[in-house]
Amino acid sequence: MTTIAQQLQELRTLSPAELARQYEDLFGKPPRVRNKAWLFRQCAFRLQEQAYGSLSERAKTRLTELMALVDLPLCAPTPTPRAHTTTRTATKGPMVGTTLLREWRGQQIRVEVREDGFEWNGVMFKSLSAVAKAITGATWNGNLFFNLKSRKAGA
Repeated sequence: MTTIAQQLQELRTLSPAELARQYEDLFGKPPRVRNKAWLFRQCAFRLQEQAYGSLSERAKTRLTELMALVDLPLCAPTPTPRAHTTTRTATKGPMVGTTLLREWRGQQIRVEVREDGFEWNGVMFKSLSAVAKAITGATWNGNLFFNLKSRKAGA
């Protein structure tokens, strides 16, 4: 008598056609698909079910009750239009909570990305460019200053 582990090992060596024949022997009908992985799982489950038994009637009844409580949609949900947002994710900026670090003239610059702007040295700014201007005194693209994007070659 072979063990379940040995039977499963033998199943692993079978071709899809051989697994399909094994499926038909175990289930009494031809398989609906010929995918090797699917056939293996189905045959392995049936062999284990035959050896160890199936779920109890009580468990099957409870599963049926629980499945009746699940509200599954019959079709894909329709997308709902969203209100215009001005969050960092909508503008492709850094995510809220990110800390931007930059060294400028020997000084470590640390800017926190907040929901309502950017915080540097306890002061809130509406844009990274405003932060860069406050730091350097010159007009900068904030994304370039903080190395969030690079200059295009030849520009």
